[in-house]
Amino acid sequence: MDGTAKPTGAKAPERNPDGTGTAAAESVSTGPGRVLVSVYAFFSLAAGARAGWQLVTRFAEAPVAYSLSAFAALVYIILTVALLRGARRTALVACLIELTGVLVVGTFSLFVPEAFPRATVWSTYGSGYLFIPLVLPVLGLYWLLRNRAAR
Repeated sequence: MDGTAKPTGAKAPERNPDGTGTAAAESVSTGPGRVLVSVYAFFSLAAGARAGWQLVTRFAEAPVAYSLSAFAALVYIILTVALLRGARRTALVACLIELTGVLVVGTFSLFVPEAFPRATVWSTYGSGYLFIPLVLPVLGLYWLLRNRAAR
């Protein structure tokens, strides 16, 4: 015997190349993570294109609504990039901003409809987008927090 002890027990989890977390827990390249990133990427494009067009062609009609749509698109872009880069804190904060925005704007648009002469992405809790803007941050927070616990 050479006198060196060999480790016993379970194999250590595989780490990311940067040494943080486990590769399986943080991956957005497969499963639910891939779906989440894909939906956020789609909403980045959809909300961004819509808001851009509205801001350029009809800003005077509803500046608050169109600016909120542009803000929502920015949040979706930040979330997409944060998830792809593994920036979990940024993604978590962005999800919380998104959820707060959809709840506040959704409630406000129901009870003070004259404040929003035109719909935003978050108006009436995202009803114009099949309520996906309401469900998406909840799923995002669940995924982020579940995977954080797995690390």
